[in-house]
This record gives sequence, structure tokens and C-alpha cells, in this order.
Amino acid sequence: MRTGDAVRPLGYTRIHMARYKKILVLLDLSDGSEQVAAAARAMAADDGAELIALHVVEFVPVEPMGETMMPSLDIERDLVKRSGERLAILKDRWGLTNARCRVESGSTKAEILRVAGEEAADLIVLGSRERHGLAILVNFTEDTVLHGAHCDVLAVRLK
Repeated sequence: MRTGDAVRPLGYTRIHMARYKKILVLLDLSDGSEQVAAAARAMAADDGAELIALHVVEFVPVEPMGETMMPSLDIERDLVKRSGERLAILKDRWGLTNARCRVESGSTKAEILRVAGEEAADLIVLGSRERHGLAILVNFTEDTVLHGAHCDVLAVRLK
């Protein structure tokens, strides 16, 4: 197959798949995020794809009713601002210099799916941690994204 063709063979299946044009990488800003960023960076470089780095701030106010809501909104805005600053620093450190950054606030699962649809992403890259015991029964973010996404999902096994 010539370089620049629209499809490439998968070694283990011999099926051809289209190249990715827009990759959404989910970064929770933990230590494992560097590993996820590296996988997304490599995929984007291979395909010449646009890369969007997403971090979701899931802030739940302690008391959701009444006048105490105002300080909660300030705290949430501050968390979003600080997360954006941290994401910008880490993006450069991890070699995602051409990535566009987004910080959203809300339900992590819902925001990931919303942004993926809004951005028309054709690949979502996220981290996946090994689960044991009762944790296997809980619906984790990667499970929701895998089953709810309109596009391919790459789950990077975190060490």
C-alpha cells in the first residue's frame, strides 16, 4: 500500500480502516494521563490528524439549593480556570504542542460524549485502569464512552 492512501491494513485482521482525521484525547491530569497523551500523539502523527485534548471538571456543590449556590459557582469557575492552566502546561510537556485544549464542566461521561459529537471526532483515546473485586460491577467512564460513542474508542491500559 502506498503512503498517503486513504486506508491502511491492520496487521492482525488484514481489514482496511480509514485514517483518523480528528482525535479526542481525554486527560484527567493524573500520572496516567501522560501515557494516554503519548498514545494519542502517536496516532495523530501517524494519521496527520487534528488532536483535541479534553479535561472535564466534575464539581458537585455540597448544598445544591439556596443562596449558598453562589460560592459554589465561583469554586467551579476557579476549578475550570486552574484546570485549563494545568492542561496547557502538561500539553506542552507531553509533546501535544499542536493540540487544541478544551476544559468542560459537568458529568464526565456526558461531557465526553457531547464534545466528541460536537467536534465530530472519529477516535476517542482514554485511559483504562484494571479493576478488581466489586469495582468490576461499577459503570466506569470508559465503559460508558465505549458503548455510547458514535466513533472508535481506544482504551490505553494504564500501568
